[in-house]
Amino acid sequence: MNKSELIPACVFEQFAKINQIPRPSKREERMIEYLKKFGEEHGLETKVDETGNVIIRKGATPGYEGKKTIILQSHMDMVCEKLVDIDFDFDKDAIQTYIDGEWLRAKGTTLGADDGIGCAIELAILESDDIEHGPIECVFTRDEETGLTGAEGMKAGFMTGDMLINLDSEDEGQIFVSCAGGRNTTATFHFEKEDAPDNLFFMKASLKGFIGGHSGDDINKKRANALKTLARFLYIVQERYGLRLASYNAGKLHNAIPRDGVAIFAVDKGVKENVKADWNVFTSQVEEEYHVTEKSMQFALESCESEKVIPLEVSTKLVQALQAVDNGVFAMCQDEAISWLVETSNNVASIETSDTEVKIVASQRSNVMSALDNQSATIKAVFQLAGAEVVQGDGYPAWNMNPDSKLTAIAVEKYKELFGKEPKVLGIHAGLECGLFSEKYPNLDMVSFGPTLRGVHSPDECLHIPTVKMVWDHLLAILKSI
Repeated sequence: MNKSELIPACVFEQFAKINQIPRPSKREERMIEYLKKFGEEHGLETKVDETGNVIIRKGATPGYEGKKTIILQSHMDMVCEKLVDIDFDFDKDAIQTYIDGEWLRAKGTTLGADDGIGCAIELAILESDDIEHGPIECVFTRDEETGLTGAEGMKAGFMTGDMLINLDSEDEGQIFVSCAGGRNTTATFHFEKEDAPDNLFFMKASLKGFIGGHSGDDINKKRANALKTLARFLYIVQERYGLRLASYNAGKLHNAIPRDGVAIFAVDKGVKENVKADWNVFTSQVEEEYHVTEKSMQFALESCESEKVIPLEVSTKLVQALQAVDNGVFAMCQDEAISWLVETSNNVASIETSDTEVKIVASQRSNVMSALDNQSATIKAVFQLAGAEVVQGDGYPAWNMNPDSKLTAIAVEKYKELFGKEPKVLGIHAGLECGLFSEKYPNLDMVSFGPTLRGVHSPDECLHIPTVKMVWDHLLAILKSI
């Protein structure tokens, strides 16, 4: 496949332009200006709300003026992850893409198709002059990836349409009609580092090459969490020999499964060879444990220079808490029809050490809000028992299925007509902005779909090129039929 086979060309041209624009979460100012200028240059009504969300309105094509207004919505920010050995600045550099068979990838970084491809589809529709549709509102929200604050800050009345299509799903052929709610927990251990005793031998343990992935959509795929994996070894060493922890850093984003980690610790010089032997046994066990899902894990244990350490009581409780805190799938949905769907989960997402604190971020999700509250309380209690200061956000609500959705019925009907098969109508264990929209616009009829993505929230992110055309055709058929 070559560039000439990137179809629809209008969508991929927009996507290429978007990937020239740095747009990390919370730093989307250049993307906001780009969208504002795009709307104004095309003579379209364009507004930016006080949060930074952008709406561009396009009138109906001739003969479709009486149809209901439909909202197309995607988020403008992207997850910024890169390989550890890649020199790349997400605040300055353009994403470098390449074609790999039927897939579009980026060179060593996240691709930005989550949700740049949704934005590109909207812009292609806005720019077109040969698509039949009623009135359209194209909405681009900011900061979806680090808290959905764009959707949260949107005031009722900013959107006026009756139906909304969210273009932020990742499996073509699947139409999503509900999503999980979520909350973040931040636990902070405070201290002043102290000089290490003279008889200690310092070591640096590191992991990399884990697959990682989306902490909602990939949480049930039995992938190793690098943060939790390394914590397991620290706990073993602490229990067997005693341990002085100097630093522990792993993971970066609350919504990504950690892919790498580094811990610097010290043990008595007399047991250093025992620790090395234990490391070899431990890593071989982890490789066997994840031999199906993790093919590229890399482990290293080496000596290093001595440095100041965390006070013993603090680091002991910290390591115990990391061993104890729940990670992964907590419960599956009880309804038989969706028993395959994860109901409740937790992702221990990141740990960061400075001279005065260790900060840990964990992300809880559930389709059942009472279960979300319970899971969040469980995570909070573990760190409270260990003596950490714990702060939890308000989170975001679940989006519940509307059994009488006319938009869902139209989307299913048009998919069957186009492709001769039934789409899957599903819920998703990830958070979608539809949950927040459902609170502000309780009568809004919504669905979510999009082209196939893999490896989102990691440098393995890739877009299945043929599915973009399928989603494009499906979307245009829906717009014509509303």
